[in-house]
Amino acid sequence: MKIILSIFIWVAGAIITMAAFLSSLVIKKMPFPIRNREKLVHAQCFWWSDALVGLNPYWKLKVEGLENIDHKQTYVIVANHQSLADIIIIYKMHAYFKWVAKKDLLKIPFIGGLLWVNDHVLLARGEFGSIKTVYRQAAGWLRKGVSMLFFPEGTRSATDEMNEFQNGAFKLAIKEKRPILPVFIGGTREAIPKGGWIFKAKVSGRLVILPAIDTSAYKSADFAALRDIVRDKLQALASDA
Repeated sequence: MKIILSIFIWVAGAIITMAAFLSSLVIKKMPFPIRNREKLVHAQCFWWSDALVGLNPYWKLKVEGLENIDHKQTYVIVANHQSLADIIIIYKMHAYFKWVAKKDLLKIPFIGGLLWVNDHVLLARGEFGSIKTVYRQAAGWLRKGVSMLFFPEGTRSATDEMNEFQNGAFKLAIKEKRPILPVFIGGTREAIPKGGWIFKAKVSGRLVILPAIDTSAYKSADFAALRDIVRDKLQALASDA
């Protein structure tokens, strides 16, 4: 039964992801003016996320703190990272943003296409010049009123103890005078089978949007203090899980 159910999940998931990519591409390339075209392309990932979470009987997700999102505000969104499933789950925020994502993700069928068609900011591993480019592109989006989303751990954490946070998102928030929106993701570490494809364990995921942190009083040299405040808030939720 688990094998049959797993086949259904993977096949249905692939079809849904392909449909989301194609609908995004069609909207992106339509040869006539569309109001809020970029937001409409991005919004295709909302129903994609809802469908993928809804069809998987092994996933149970609780979303909290949506009232903390001001959709007229531009944020530097900072989230911890546990699983590839985080990419799906975080769209349950139904907020408009651009990712800072690893370029390697472009190789994943259709998910890579969704990253590409949405013009997310891509980071090449091990290339110092890529970091500067990412920083410049992220700043450009913020100045256009588009929120930026970072996983400051750099890679997925293997335990509930989060990895150390990198500095870039916090330096950027202070420089561009944008509030930090902390987002906690919990329970997703086992959401996607490792070393196989059969879903075996049920997981209870949690997505928590915390109140935004105003950065207007922070100076450039205060980035480490801001970083630690955000990490402590997210780590506290991980420890309580």
